[in-house]
Amino acid sequence: MDKADPEQAMAASEELNVYLKDLVDKKHNEPGEDLLSKLAVEQYRTGAMSRREIATMAQLLLVAGHDTTASMIALGTAALLAHPDQLNAVRGSDNPALVANAVEELLRYLSITHTEARRVAREDFKIGGQVVREGEGIVVVKSIANRDPAEFPTPDALDVHRKARHHVAFGFGSHQCLGQPLARVELQVVYGTLYRRIPTLTLAIPLEQLRFKENAVFYGVHELPVTW
Repeated sequence: MDKADPEQAMAASEELNVYLKDLVDKKHNEPGEDLLSKLAVEQYRTGAMSRREIATMAQLLLVAGHDTTASMIALGTAALLAHPDQLNAVRGSDNPALVANAVEELLRYLSITHTEARRVAREDFKIGGQVVREGEGIVVVKSIANRDPAEFPTPDALDVHRKARHHVAFGFGSHQCLGQPLARVELQVVYGTLYRRIPTLTLAIPLEQLRFKENAVFYGVHELPVTW
């Protein structure tokens, strides 16, 4: 990654936050039917949340609702193109349930969100033969859980027929992703139509030459050159 990239990203993020703070003011003065207006009226006016807090929440919803899905579409396509048998199963099926199943397996297989949960133990407990003491910090890595052979036999294999709905790509419990129903629908639409519309779709360069976003919050590719 270029050394200037983090600085540029921070500058762009702050610029977007400033724009959203101004938008909160506009929604405060002239509220509509949208979520930001609801937050401005119910949270900002009452003092429950500051303008910056609402802007930061809006920025999270905006980025998480776009970047994650865009990355999954590109990565999922690359993964399927690298596994022709799995691609053929998705492309040749008239069963929406199989496409939905493929989405869950790709979410498990790729685990693109790299903002791993950081928690502090509230009491002593034991997991995997390791004792975690009260007050100790824990980093819960979703990608490892999604490759647990006790839950997913042959976890390093991509199998669109696998029942993988219990993956934790969206998190777990009260901290699950707010937008997961929308993400699932979007991915089902893409994976269910793209490869039928363009049946000769293939990678324009070898898979090994793809540049991956190794240091990004959301794992993905910088670009996905394809041909047909």
